[in-house]
Amino acid sequence: MNVLQKLRIDPFLVILIVVVIIASFFPCEGEAKKWFQHLTTAAIALLFFMHGAKLSRNAILAGIRHWRLHLVIFTSTFILFPILGMGLSFIVPEWMSPTVYMGFLYLCVLPATVQSAIAFTSVAGGNVAAAICSASASSLLGVFLSPLLVGFLIQTHEGGVQTDTWKAIKDIVLQLMVPFIAGHLSRPLIASWVEKHKKWVNMTDRSSILLVVYVAFSEAVVEGIWHKIDAYSLLMIGIVCCVLLAIVLLINVYSSRLLGFSKDDEITIVFCGSKKSLANGVPMANVLFPAPMVGVMLLPLMIFHQIQLMVCAVLAQRYAQRLKIKKAE
Repeated sequence: MNVLQKLRIDPFLVILIVVVIIASFFPCEGEAKKWFQHLTTAAIALLFFMHGAKLSRNAILAGIRHWRLHLVIFTSTFILFPILGMGLSFIVPEWMSPTVYMGFLYLCVLPATVQSAIAFTSVAGGNVAAAICSASASSLLGVFLSPLLVGFLIQTHEGGVQTDTWKAIKDIVLQLMVPFIAGHLSRPLIASWVEKHKKWVNMTDRSSILLVVYVAFSEAVVEGIWHKIDAYSLLMIGIVCCVLLAIVLLINVYSSRLLGFSKDDEITIVFCGSKKSLANGVPMANVLFPAPMVGVMLLPLMIFHQIQLMVCAVLAQRYAQRLKIKKAE
């Protein structure tokens, strides 16, 4: 664990890689596959129920008046990222396969993370109240905006993507939003239990994601994913993820300064406007795309998620050090 912390590697990502390896050698098939699919549907519903139960109404109201900051963050999440995703088309198919490119488009339309964006903002000394409000709103809006953007950006490729955007939204509302609302409405009854058992709730979150990834990659392995994705493709995904994140971070830093935001607000914009949610992206992909495509579509997101954690951990420490020096002066 200490070695992983020194290398700034999220242990959960290591477990995620292990799950992918297990799925590669022992994919679920036949009757086991049907059982796992039903279990996955239940796990996703539980995941979003818990998200709703954890979200405080006060957190939504806190910092909501800071509309300029939220507008910049939402622009970064739902406009800047998709534009950059479309800009990647020039490297297809010479350096990147069309399927992997669609995975990057999917990555670019996802909402921001909640926990890590708030945590990094707090460590760096940013506007935590605004980060809570913005990250929570992004996660909520993403349930509706992400499928719309998927329908707009990802054109049908050999029947690989749902073309009925409204059907996709309906599926997401039923499978994700309804449990989320149910969880939030039940908050008065279970909030104290959720707060008391945060460790178990987080384990439920992560277990759900691992289950979805296992089922998705099992299907992908059966369909021959490792004959389509080689070491070169994985290297290209890593490089493009680094470049994409660097561009977004630079634009967020300099745009926040040009618009006259305080240093606290700049930190919030940097960390909330550069994140993409694995917790939302994995189950949403399971609803939006046919099973054989889900594994490939998630590869860019999984790699980007680890890179964003490592880079933002370093950035948060640098912001925190500057804050300490400023207070000491």
